Amino acid sequence: MVEGEEREGGAPTAQLPLGRNHRRADSSGRRFSRLSRTVFIGGIIATATLFAAGGWQRRWIADDGLIVLRTVRNLMAGNGPVFNAGERVETNTSTAWTYLVWFFSWLTQLRLEYVVLGIALTLSVVAIVFAMLGSARLWGGTKAAFLVPAGALVYIAVPPARDYATSGLESSLVIAWLAVLWWLLIRWSQAERVRLTSFFGLVFFAGLAPLIRPEMTLVGALALLMIFCAPLPETRLRPIVLRAIIVFVAGLVPVAYQVWRMGYYGLPYPNTAVSKDAGGAKWSQGFVYLWNFVGPYWLLVPLVLLAVAGAFAVWSGRNDNKTGRHADEGDESAETPDKNWRSRIHDFSRWLHTPAAVVALMVSSGLLLTVYEIRVGGDFMHGRMLLPQLFCLILPVAVLPIRVPQTLFGGADGVRKRGMRASDWAFAVVLAGFLGTAGWALFAANTTAITTGTKISSTGIVDERIYYVLNTGHDHPIRAEDYLDYPRMRAMVRDIRNTPDGGLLLNSPSFMFWYIAPPPQPIPGDRSGHTVFFLNLGMTSMNVPLETRVIDQMGLAYPLAAHTERLSDGRIGHDKNLYPDWVVVDAGMVDQKPWLPWFMDDKWVAQARVALSCPATQDLLASSRSPLTFERWRHNVMQALDFSKYRIDRVPKYEIERCGLVDPYPPPN
Repeated sequence: MVEGEEREGGAPTAQLPLGRNHRRADSSGRRFSRLSRTVFIGGIIATATLFAAGGWQRRWIADDGLIVLRTVRNLMAGNGPVFNAGERVETNTSTAWTYLVWFFSWLTQLRLEYVVLGIALTLSVVAIVFAMLGSARLWGGTKAAFLVPAGALVYIAVPPARDYATSGLESSLVIAWLAVLWWLLIRWSQAERVRLTSFFGLVFFAGLAPLIRPEMTLVGALALLMIFCAPLPETRLRPIVLRAIIVFVAGLVPVAYQVWRMGYYGLPYPNTAVSKDAGGAKWSQGFVYLWNFVGPYWLLVPLVLLAVAGAFAVWSGRNDNKTGRHADEGDESAETPDKNWRSRIHDFSRWLHTPAAVVALMVSSGLLLTVYEIRVGGDFMHGRMLLPQLFCLILPVAVLPIRVPQTLFGGADGVRKRGMRASDWAFAVVLAGFLGTAGWALFAANTTAITTGTKISSTGIVDERIYYVLNTGHDHPIRAEDYLDYPRMRAMVRDIRNTPDGGLLLNSPSFMFWYIAPPPQPIPGDRSGHTVFFLNLGMTSMNVPLETRVIDQMGLAYPLAAHTERLSDGRIGHDKNLYPDWVVVDAGMVDQKPWLPWFMDDKWVAQARVALSCPATQDLLASSRSPLTFERWRHNVMQALDFSKYRIDRVPKYEIERCGLVDPYPPPN
């Protein structure tokens, strides 16, 4: 019987209590809310645990990660943030990562390798958690839908993501910064009243972008521009004053560090950007690098699935909201009179303070960073430099909302409704997107993209972790001494020990042993000191004392090599190669036969000596080697941009011509 139905005798039946249906709905709604929260929290725990376990299973510290630790060693020894004592060179791309590792090393006094391993893995897990929390806020929380891991599964399934969850590099810091920025922006966009403390906290955090990694400046700048142009928090301050404070808070740390960097290092950006010519263009190699990452894992499949599922989730949510409105609210789609340009600007400003604008910011940032990475030619490490881009793209769909079909099971309010709703139509699509993504993740997690192992393919791209695992013989090369099993490392340590007078260690052309160019006699003081000239800076520098100078032919730690011209056909990330003739002269070693190694020409060395006397080159070297007086600091600040553009020719003869010097061995007429 239904309410009000009469019995056969004509007497009306007793009616059910009016509140019973409401109590049932409330009870069912509470059960749904508890269940949805359990699903969401369980999803976060499961995803974070899987990522932590995957990162730990593939734990290692890369040779480039050990480069960071050399700088930290010098900081702790009081030599400053340098790679070699007495030469102010910024070899680490991420300023924040260097000082973060230094701080926790100082705090814990633990072995550096273990400190950086713990920090990296922790930040990687934190990044996944905040990515999912921000995405959950975007979709409205757990009140009306089950929030299940989706985009987060895509990221943790890709093997390079687990490789660089440790590695000692700043990759974990970059994605952690992106995730927290995403979460803060979503909170800001959903708040009706924004507190000034949280507002300026967001501004300050976004302003740290250049210190996280130089290319993150794009993300931070776009975020700050959005905040600057959006409606400001209610305060007694005038808008122009509030915006001035935004600029001050955002730029306080990065601008102060930038001025200090220019005076201390003599460059406007890290020396690594000079060494790798970060402003250069190698489009074709960039597309090779992109496909090397996207192709083996069929990465476009989950991205398309999640894009479609996310679109249907948005569509169903909007239609449900429209259906639930009272009829007297009117139709928002009704035509409105044409607006003038002031109204359009005002509407756009209001739109900037919405979750949709934050989503657009992160997705566009990911796409723009991808274009930039393609332009510069990518990297030699498989997948590494595209991980932040992938992370940006998956942030809006880190979790997906699966709304319960009300026509089948009843909704979050416990009431089963008739008639198909938008959420019912979208349920199958979103669920299929989630299941398809989960299935793809199982495939990708067990895929090996590069099978060459110890060999570097013609693309120049290598699976860095596997390469060093196979070449060192350690499943988890973490400690510096693990890399002593890399070819030539034990021989280097032995040769340094056996030459107390010092000398320049040059690797043989066959890469089998070391030649030592001796210092001139008599030896000044107790010893002349050693200089190691080798490409792999991390493993060499962490296995020798700090007083041993370690430099490389591509210029990560050696300004002379960094300021050579880029080789057009060189391996990506290694396309500078300074001849050792320069180093013999620069290190002050004997430059004549028979003390020179057999493969070197003493005429080239003599020409390098003349070329090195070029006044502009000497001025460049003085910017990092001269004592840091106030006058030197001021000169460095004024000349930093010019120093960054300065280039020399790596062939001494051609450098003599470029600089207008006199060749000691002129060509015959």
